Amino acid sequence: MFSILAAKAGSSKDNKTGSWCSVKKPKFLQKNCIGCGLCKLVCPEACIEGKEKNTYCPDYDYCKGCGLCAYICPKKDIEMVPATEEK
Repeated sequence: MFSILAAKAGSSKDNKTGSWCSVKKPKFLQKNCIGCGLCKLVCPEACIEGKEKNTYCPDYDYCKGCGLCAYICPKKDIEMVPATEEK
């Protein structure tokens, strides 16, 4: 019923995931960001960088497109867009 875990959690830094991520990716609008850092905190691959409002952005080479950052954002300043859209 369950598949075998092929890689340990947090291992995308060793194995770039950008080429096989979800069909969606996060787009950081950087308009209403309050700099809370929740997006960075919940990212399972720790691929979001930033320290103050409107500076947070993911490294798409490692982002899996899980959508947790968009879900947790209190200002809805992150939206999930098709992975084929320009970065």
